[in-house]
Amino acid sequence: MPDIRKRKNKDGSLTYQVRFRNPATKSGYAYKTFSTRKQAHAFHNETQQRVSMHSSPSGIRTFSDAVALWLRTCKREGLNGGEPVTSYTLSNYAYRADFILLHDWGKELWQLTAPDIAAFRSWLLRTAPSRITAQKVMVTLHSVLKEMAVRGIIPTNIAAGITIRTDTRYDEPVVIPSKGEILALLGAADRLANSPNGTTARAWQRYRPMLYLAADTGMRPQEYLGLPRHCVVDGGIRVEQAIAGDGRSISVTKTKAGRRMIDASASTIDMVQHYVRLYAPQSEYGLVFPTTDGKWQCRKNWQRRGFDAACLEAGLVRHVKINGRDVARPKFRPYDLRHFFASMLIAKKLDLKKIQTMMGHESIKTTLDTYGHLLEDADSDRPRFGLLDDLGAHSDVSSCGAEQTTV
Repeated sequence: MPDIRKRKNKDGSLTYQVRFRNPATKSGYAYKTFSTRKQAHAFHNETQQRVSMHSSPSGIRTFSDAVALWLRTCKREGLNGGEPVTSYTLSNYAYRADFILLHDWGKELWQLTAPDIAAFRSWLLRTAPSRITAQKVMVTLHSVLKEMAVRGIIPTNIAAGITIRTDTRYDEPVVIPSKGEILALLGAADRLANSPNGTTARAWQRYRPMLYLAADTGMRPQEYLGLPRHCVVDGGIRVEQAIAGDGRSISVTKTKAGRRMIDASASTIDMVQHYVRLYAPQSEYGLVFPTTDGKWQCRKNWQRRGFDAACLEAGLVRHVKINGRDVARPKFRPYDLRHFFASMLIAKKLDLKKIQTMMGHESIKTTLDTYGHLLEDADSDRPRFGLLDDLGAHSDVSSCGAEQTTV
């Protein structure tokens, strides 16, 4: 057990020496001197906690033990009272945790101090493939230590305050299609749905309502590709599930905030329901936009065969040099329709908290980081929903073809 001894120095000043257990020394003890009794007692109490933890029957002695427990918690219980993570998220966590395990800590968990964490950070910045990866690994390290502290395996999170700062990915303003570009894109979808080529027209029976829905609701691609039919309701869309990041399963939304109700134009809902009634294949998953075998679409296939084709048809391209040749590439990505949706909400001065909810952002900071530069450009006092109705971007009928948009 550690103890505190008061020492009187030659100059008459007092210091306080703490003796504590240290298996690394020959005697099994070490000493540390402090100028005040308060500092000595603080160190004494902390050391007592560590000694108690070291002798506890938890069996968690190393970072390898701690990471294994943390991953099991993520998979089976969920952290901080939350739900268990998806298999895709768990694989990402395991990848980050591998960096923690690769580092030569040289100590057991209870012996680690803040300088050890700082040394790990330096090693990580040299080793990780990018600064963003290093920052995510540090977040994982904090989560592991926090879980160990909550379980009483260590007294405190010794990594507190030791982080890696990165520039947000939204430092550069996101690329947002203009109203005219959205109208051009939807007009292209109308033309493709009415193509004299039967194969093209059949494909766009499905792609056209997908494109309209994406622009009108700001849903993430993995959300509308995994949208179940019972979530298409009068007035909007209920988001309850999404395709997992690896594309191999459908799961609950990644965060609780992802579950939400999004208002949509009546004509968009009619178009989607019209497609479901007349054209959608049967799906054991009850999907709105399944493939012919009833499963969910691949996001990359939708982008390449659907969205990119609409961009090229609409002339929304950028020219790049590939092997000395000038090649046209789509100007936008499916995710940019989400940015358009947010920009329209902001332009109508919708309450910021409501925007966060409709976008499915877990933190309002994400909303501000992404779209804060648009707030000063808002020019209307009338909040409204069903964005595409205001653009005049719908056909006179809700069919997936047969009539074209009047722009």
